[in-house]
Amino acid sequence: MAHKKGVGSSRNGRDSNPKYQGVKKFGGERVVARNIIIRQDGTKWHPGRNVGMGSDYTIYALIDGVVKFGHKNSKRYKVSVEPKAKRTPATSAA
Repeated sequence: MAHKKGVGSSRNGRDSNPKYQGVKKFGGERVVARNIIIRQDGTKWHPGRNVGMGSDYTIYALIDGVVKFGHKNSKRYKVSVEPKAKRTPATSAA
C-alpha cells in the first residue's frame, strides 16, 4: 500500500509575527503629542477630542494632555485627550 512519509513539521513551519496590539497609554496617564494610545485591528475604540486615527486604526494623541476613556454612544467607546490645565502664577502678597 503506497503512502507518503509524514511531513507535518516542514508543512507547518510558518508562523506570523506578533502585532503588539492593545492599550499603550491608560486613562489618567499623561501623553505628549504623537504618542500612540491604542494599537488595534478595526475600530473597537473610536477617536474623540484631540485624538487622531491612522490608516491601520492606531489611535494617537494630537496634543499634550491626559488620556480619557468614555462612551461615544450606547454601543461605542471613544478615547480623548484632555489638555493639561493651565497653571496660573501664584500671586504673592508683598
